[in-house]
This record gives sequence, structure tokens and C-alpha cells, in this order.
Amino acid sequence: MEKHDGRGGAARPDDPWYEASASGWGATTGAEPGAVPPQALAEGGGDDRAAEIYRQVRAGAAFQEVRGSYRRFVVPACALFLTWYLAYVVAATTAPALMARPVFGPVNVALLAGLGQFASTFALTWAYVRHARLRRDRLALELRWETQQLTQGARG
Repeated sequence: MEKHDGRGGAARPDDPWYEASASGWGATTGAEPGAVPPQALAEGGGDDRAAEIYRQVRAGAAFQEVRGSYRRFVVPACALFLTWYLAYVVAATTAPALMARPVFGPVNVALLAGLGQFASTFALTWAYVRHARLRRDRLALELRWETQQLTQGARG
């Protein structure tokens, strides 16, 4: 079955996960059977065969690769960003003379470091989105489709 965009436009494959958020927040009640989130199945809220499929997928190499890729980026990036943030806070409290040193005109080291916090936040966000798009999104989407096909087959 295909869904149309409501404007007479192109059809897309019927994906029961399409409208579901990745985190499970905002899930609607009375959703179609294919839209049952894995958390509900693992808690005994669904078909035992489907729950077993989700357990197998979670233990599989493809899922581990997606999670590993996520961790290999997020852990060092968070550590680096937290270190940079704490260095700014510590310098501001322990070395006020350094932070007050003028760089040019009314701009001092503290102002540049504060603006650097904003710049590094945007840079980290850009790097995360780029990493996800290039290294994880395709694998996660393939895993999602494979899981959907397996669960639909298990339901009959």
C-alpha cells in the first residue's frame, strides 16, 4: 500500500515507522500494528515473535556497528566540548586578570572565549549532523527496513 502526500503528488512506500519519532515520544494511541515501538514489544506489550526479532536485531552486527559509530563520535566530542567549557569557566573564575586582558579595542579575552563557546557549539552540531549523514543514517535506515520486513513477516 502506498501513501500519497495529499496534494496529488508522488506516492511513497507505506512505512508504519514514518510518522513515529525515533525516541518514542509523542506516539499516538491506536496506531496501526506495524507502528508498535520496539520498547513496547520488549516489555511484553506485543507479539513474542516480533519481540524476539528485535532482540536478535539489537544483538546483530549491523545494530552494533550503528551504535559503535555513534559512540565513537559522541564520547570524544562530548569530552572535548566539556573540557573546553570547563576551561572557560575555570579561567573566568581563577584568572580574571587574564580574561580581562584587552585583545583589540574593547574586546578582551573573556569576550572572545565566550563567543568561541557559541562558535564551537555550532561547529559541533555541524560535525555531528555530517557524521550521522555520512556514517550512520544509511546503515540505520537499512536496518530499520530490514527489521520492519522481518516483523511484518512474523505477524503473518
